[in-house]
Amino acid sequence: MKKLVFGALTTVAMAFAMPAMAANFVAGEDYTVVANPGKTVAPKGKIEVREFFWYGCPHCFTLEPHMQTWLKQIPKDVYFLRTPAAMNPVWEQGARGYFVSEALGVRKKTHIPLFHTIHDGGQQIFDQASQAKFFARYGVPEQKFNSMFNSFPITAKVAESNKLAQQYQLTGVPAVVVAGKYVVQGGDAKVTQVVDFLLEKERKAK
Repeated sequence: MKKLVFGALTTVAMAFAMPAMAANFVAGEDYTVVANPGKTVAPKGKIEVREFFWYGCPHCFTLEPHMQTWLKQIPKDVYFLRTPAAMNPVWEQGARGYFVSEALGVRKKTHIPLFHTIHDGGQQIFDQASQAKFFARYGVPEQKFNSMFNSFPITAKVAESNKLAQQYQLTGVPAVVVAGKYVVQGGDAKVTQVVDFLLEKERKAK
């Protein structure tokens, strides 16, 4: 009887210990330390978490539900930003479309549908013309979209995206940057677990 009780207690103890062990993520394996950390734009007292993505990226698509779940319970001391990667000509077209949708106030209602239209619907909405038609479904006149697509404010945002990608030495997406110091890559639930681990690491450092 004692052996059974001890065995049960041991099993419970191991069950509690496993999450703690799993949370002990390692630099170079689970995340990358940025060689030259830069300043973040998070308000004082908050920690910046910035997600780089491209709508056409399948890993970004599989990561998005996990990010959405995480965002529903985002810690109060976290400042979250999305940054569309613009590291090549095709990605730049998507980044411009994202920034236009943001400027016109439709990003919240188009972000998830655009992902699904591309990956579930099989539509290649990557260039200016196809994006203009997509956003027109959400009340954005094509003429308005096109007039902003190559405008100075949008071009400036694209340049900033590329500057940050170079600073963080990104080679692909998705990439989630925590406090401008750490880069987490992947397309599953582990990403948000590592992000939480790094946030706690940053809190302790402060």
